Amino acid sequence: MSSTVRDNPARHRFELDVDGAIAIANYRIDGGVITIFHTETPPHLRGRGIASRLMEGVVDIVRARGLKVVPSCAFADDYFAKHAELSDLLAK
Repeated sequence: MSSTVRDNPARHRFELDVDGAIAIANYRIDGGVITIFHTETPPHLRGRGIASRLMEGVVDIVRARGLKVVPSCAFADDYFAKHAELSDLLAK
């Protein structure tokens, strides 16, 4: 599995290549706030922690860019709820 999450701004999504497939996190940016509104891992890759690895990469990119996050999809919301140490990234 590739360990690098990349931003694909043309498609408004973060991507993680895994075994010939792509896990994604779609987003919108408005000012300094990024809203994660959809995450998806191909069905045959689920249950392997790939979506969590994708979110780890998203967090790294968001933090480096100085953005705040609105996790509006169920997975992103659950991820941030389970990681209280990331609360400083949440848009108020």
